[in-house]
Amino acid sequence: FYMIIILVIALYRFFSKKVDNIEKLYKSFDNILNEETQNIELPNEMTRFSEKLNKIKYEYILSTKRAKEAEQKKNDLIMYMAHDLKTPLTSVIGYLSLLNEEQEISKKLQNKYIKIALDKALRVEELTNQFFEITRYNLNDIPLNKTNIDLVMLLDQLVEEFYPMLEERNLKLNITKPNILMYNADGDKLARAFGNLLKNAISYSYENTTITINMIENEENIEITFKNKGATIPEYKLERIFDKFYQADGSHKAEGNGLGLALVKRIVDSAGGTIKAENREYGGCRFVVELPIQKDEAI
Repeated sequence: FYMIIILVIALYRFFSKKVDNIEKLYKSFDNILNEETQNIELPNEMTRFSEKLNKIKYEYILSTKRAKEAEQKKNDLIMYMAHDLKTPLTSVIGYLSLLNEEQEISKKLQNKYIKIALDKALRVEELTNQFFEITRYNLNDIPLNKTNIDLVMLLDQLVEEFYPMLEERNLKLNITKPNILMYNADGDKLARAFGNLLKNAISYSYENTTITINMIENEENIEITFKNKGATIPEYKLERIFDKFYQADGSHKAEGNGLGLALVKRIVDSAGGTIKAENREYGGCRFVVELPIQKDEAI
């Protein structure tokens, strides 16, 4: 009789423990979908179960993180293209506004403005077509199309594009550059970078001041400097000026989404160069782009 009682008690404890372990196992399933929960812990005899569940848990966390990153890259890509479309569109509106407002404009100047506006409108169309091509890549994987380009000519074309914006704010532009400077790079990407820097200089300049652009070829690099006269930027903000979506001075109320300078840095980095920003002693900011000399490449 006593043996039966002992056996019953032993079986009861055995099955109670098993039921308890099963209950803990069921509860651990809820923790798999909780990203903040620590490792799933089960009794020692269920070590293999806990290892398997923790593996499933962290694979789920990793896949969720990748999905969020993919969504962010998609949003960045949309903003990237919107930012690129805005510059030529602003130019089109600027030149058409000049034609509309200037009643005594000469026929020669009228034809010039019409041609520039048409060229920029075609550029908008080209960028729109590129959007469908670029959507096949994420923001970090946009391919480079390197060709031999004249950086001086590229800069001259940009200055012409931004002429209406300069006129609107009564800004002068002083450029120091060589007659010709050939370089092997993606011309469209560099045009976007230099365009963003010039647009930034215009947006944050005091009216009736001068923007200075210097392009110099040294022994080790090509240095392109954009300088304007405006408010200085606090040092702690200057350190973050190339971060995505960061705007150093909201008080200017300049149009933009904080993506322009981040794009500049990415493009300059992809060309093997560097960029830095610093305050000028008498107000304003200086952006310095340095591109490496291509000694081993046929230019």
